[in-house]
Amino acid sequence: MCIRDSYGIRATVSNAEAAESGQVIVLSVKPQNLAEVMPGIRGHLRRQDLLLSILAGTPIRKLADGVAHAAVVRAMPNTPAQIGQGMTVWTATPEVTTDQRGQAQAILGALGVELFVGDEGYLDMATALSGTGPAYIFMFMEALVDAGVHLGFSRRVSEQLVFQTMRGSLEYAAQSGKHVAELRNQVTSPGGTTAAALYHLEKGGLRTVLSRAIWAAYQRSVELGQGEKVKGPGGEN
Repeated sequence: MCIRDSYGIRATVSNAEAAESGQVIVLSVKPQNLAEVMPGIRGHLRRQDLLLSILAGTPIRKLADGVAHAAVVRAMPNTPAQIGQGMTVWTATPEVTTDQRGQAQAILGALGVELFVGDEGYLDMATALSGTGPAYIFMFMEALVDAGVHLGFSRRVSEQLVFQTMRGSLEYAAQSGKHVAELRNQVTSPGGTTAAALYHLEKGGLRTVLSRAIWAAYQRSVELGQGEKVKGPGGEN
């Protein structure tokens, strides 16, 4: 049985037809393809329709002008949304009604946790931190698994150890209500194994590398929106 029959979904290859048929129009193309999509939508949105965009780096003004529609929500979810554990930051234009905000909140809330912000500038920040964040976590997990294999574990056992350690640490941090630095100190005994490991992480510049990486993602988000390049911490580009 196809998706259309199971859920009553009607598919079309026409953006204009899709725009005319829906009350909430979700834009989920690559930012580089937006220019090809907007002309097909322009003039086909009704006053009561809501345009919801999850395009990275694309400012609301560009969307509103491109499709000639004022009621726009801009959101930045992340990939854990696929299992209902996502983090989505969103904002809306003044023309978005209370009912439309409720629609947006319901849609984004179904993906996990949603957070409304009044300043659109936070969307580029969220793109760099939570939107791109899963990739940082996955790379860190990959490095831990590889280290476990180097020690002598099989890859299956190493993955099990790393996955559960990450899962347990996350839940513990979320439920403890303590600052993450305090939680780290709880694991670190003077002269112990954790202290030795953390020494090398700090010496290798882990915090600095992460900060620079997130800033680079933020810059790229701004550039995708055709904004000016921004200066990083310490005046760097």
